[in-house]
Amino acid sequence: MLTLDSKIPDAPIEDAWTFHKNNNLRLVGPKNRPKYKIIVVGSGLAGASAAASMGAMGYNVECFCFQDSPRRAHSIAAQGGINASKNYRNDGDSTWRLFYDTQKGGDYRAREQNVYRLAELSTSIIDQAVSQGVPFAREYGGKLANRSFGGVLVERTFYCRGETGQQLLLGAYSALEEQIAAKKVKMHTRHEMLDLVVVDGRSRGIVVRNLETGEITSHAADAVVLATGGYGNVFYLSTNAKGCNVTANFRAYRKGAGFANPCFTQIHPTSIPASGDYQSKLTLMSESLRNDGRIWVPRDPDEKRAPRDIPEDDRYYYLEERYPRFGNLVPRDVAARNAKDVCDQGLGVGPTGYGVYLDFAAAIEEKGIDAVKSKYANLFEMYQRITDDDPVETPMRIYPAVHYTMGGLWVDYNLMTNIPGLYAVGESNFADHGANRLGASSLMQCLADGYFIIPVTIGDFLSRHESGEITTDHPAFQETETAVKERINKLLAVKGTRSAQSFHRELGKIMWEHCGISRNKESLEEGLRKIPALREEFWRDLKLPGNPDELNQSLEHAGRVLDFLDFGELMCRDALLRDESCGCHFREEHQTPEGEAERNDEEYAFVSVFEYKGEGIEPELNKEPLSFDALPLAARNYKT
Repeated sequence: MLTLDSKIPDAPIEDAWTFHKNNNLRLVGPKNRPKYKIIVVGSGLAGASAAASMGAMGYNVECFCFQDSPRRAHSIAAQGGINASKNYRNDGDSTWRLFYDTQKGGDYRAREQNVYRLAELSTSIIDQAVSQGVPFAREYGGKLANRSFGGVLVERTFYCRGETGQQLLLGAYSALEEQIAAKKVKMHTRHEMLDLVVVDGRSRGIVVRNLETGEITSHAADAVVLATGGYGNVFYLSTNAKGCNVTANFRAYRKGAGFANPCFTQIHPTSIPASGDYQSKLTLMSESLRNDGRIWVPRDPDEKRAPRDIPEDDRYYYLEERYPRFGNLVPRDVAARNAKDVCDQGLGVGPTGYGVYLDFAAAIEEKGIDAVKSKYANLFEMYQRITDDDPVETPMRIYPAVHYTMGGLWVDYNLMTNIPGLYAVGESNFADHGANRLGASSLMQCLADGYFIIPVTIGDFLSRHESGEITTDHPAFQETETAVKERINKLLAVKGTRSAQSFHRELGKIMWEHCGISRNKESLEEGLRKIPALREEFWRDLKLPGNPDELNQSLEHAGRVLDFLDFGELMCRDALLRDESCGCHFREEHQTPEGEAERNDEEYAFVSVFEYKGEGIEPELNKEPLSFDALPLAARNYKT
């Protein structure tokens, strides 16, 4: 049984973070910070901002990423924007309203105190980014522009057209490069973490593989910060970069870190639909498009006319009709389920029947083509390049796709896992979004964790321990290296006939069919039978070319697929045990007469935290009860 001490401050929620910093956290003085070494795994927004901030404070930081540059982290792909309660629109926004929208959007399955802190820090993130020169869109008079995103009734999203993640990452990257030049951060590109080293119950370092040479090396530190992103690629087809994986987090889980809410997976409603079995990934179309685009399908399932030839009376604007108050800007889980619903009714469009229209004709007529293109030009261009359809002339075709994962390593209020000295930031942890993330909140969490939380909270842990107590000469490092090499050699020794990609694709189909937009008991149990059988075939028929001591991308992929196979089973188990519907986790057995998610707060108002018990042994479910003192539980309502 895990000990889950969330370290929530004993203070009113509005004052909790300030109280915690002033009364609960010990500090490390400037003269002592250089004595401590911190490893950061991952160089996206969370990792780069954390490494740069801690380096600037004086700590010695080593940052690892498997890309050839920190700039290639998947954070670069975020399009739509970043939320902050600046209230520049004077439309009633506030820290409290951002807290309320986020907690409601997550269907009340997140810690209140973490969510409020995120909302509280949101305004500082914008100030930080502007000071770095991030080119946010501006109004004619020079003020920063805002737009709306799903699940809210205000305009609080700051954006850089359709490339907000890229511009924010360039800001964090410039800060990181400054610390690299100052020799406070040592960057290790093209290195993949393959295991965590734990000594006497405490995280003491990592074992990595050089992806260019195959060399296995160990690195010791006083603390380790995982910023390795989400695990959406367990579904094979997702909007994530192909390299995104669960390995770092899953290796930490196997070393004793609790994994929280693994079944909470966000399906984004606006992605370009898959066009065939050969496809290897999906492309996101920003949620911001729902500000001006109207979503509809033909009312007649046998409709053959081109979309522009279908009159208004024959169009079903299903989100506007079902959710009149929020319309097309309902939260992502609601929009995704409704898209699946109309397609299941036979109303879907496109060659596969799994698509709906996103139409800009009304916005173009009202505002003019130049005004619409000024907001979405690069998104329109991206769509046209991929589909050869011009969204100015014909509606986009979109369909839900796996995009983000709310689950992650369990962390306390300080962002430390249950393994002392091991932290998780950004999408690597579970902390802020409950069962569904609102759009434009992922960048907010990454930068809140990296710039403002982890640099403060990590000092409390370090101040209680001497620096440099353990080096890579400790036997635990050699034991971990040996285990990593044995796992690699075992993969290469199978000598079967199937590629790792073929197993990954088959796993993805199992996950999508049995643990996708909607789930039910019978289907989840079938998934839990299929995945172990597929894993057995993997160990019997995997074919890997090449050697371990060279550039070998097939070997890299095989290791990640092996972890996905084990992790996919954990996801299905979590989804089966959580016998309720909440947010993205839609159990078909638990829905209202209107088809909305029906929570069971009496039995399931908790965080599911799984503890690894050993190979072939069922993991143990631990529960962190959730309290709702600031914001009482209520059924989500986006209709009235």
